[in-house]
Amino acid sequence: MDTVDLLDRALTQMGEVIAAIRPEQATLPTPCAGWDVQALVRHVIGQSLRNFLDSARGEMADWAAPPAELSPNWAAEYRAAAAPVLDVWRHADLERPVPVPGGAQAPLRSRADQQITELAMHTWDLARATDQPIDFDPDIAEYGLAWSRKMLRPEFRGPDKAFDLEVPVPADAPAYDRLAGWFGRDPSWKSPGPQN
Repeated sequence: MDTVDLLDRALTQMGEVIAAIRPEQATLPTPCAGWDVQALVRHVIGQSLRNFLDSARGEMADWAAPPAELSPNWAAEYRAAAAPVLDVWRHADLERPVPVPGGAQAPLRSRADQQITELAMHTWDLARATDQPIDFDPDIAEYGLAWSRKMLRPEFRGPDKAFDLEVPVPADAPAYDRLAGWFGRDPSWKSPGPQN
């Protein structure tokens, strides 16, 4: 499976979900604990895409820097931020060694893998929070799940950690349910707020 093509599909899928969010849904909770819809969209547009661009260029992203503020038009802002990310990846040497945390090096491809995974998970978060019955691309989730099973170690999980404990999900469950469970979300999560 072509990594950049899959990243393109992941970016497109996220863009479709963001474009379908209605203004009155901004304050709904999401499965991403502690974040409402607006905060998660701000993270995706104002932080993740900024850092994805730095990472695609082989630079070290500053995840501690706060996300940029959002304009009222989330869909247009997302498209404007996603386009340069994809353009850099289309011209990148995926095998070029780049630094990773801990002082080691890995192929640049590993950063694309991380981006696909984050987009898959947060697309599910936002779609579930806003009750969007989208036809998820299972290849994106399967790819993200395969990569993250090698990367997400037990010491990263638990109280006050970046990730919750894994939620057990049947092996034959849909790809996004398995991805959600792996990242500590309940696949049956539903927003308690108004939907449609």
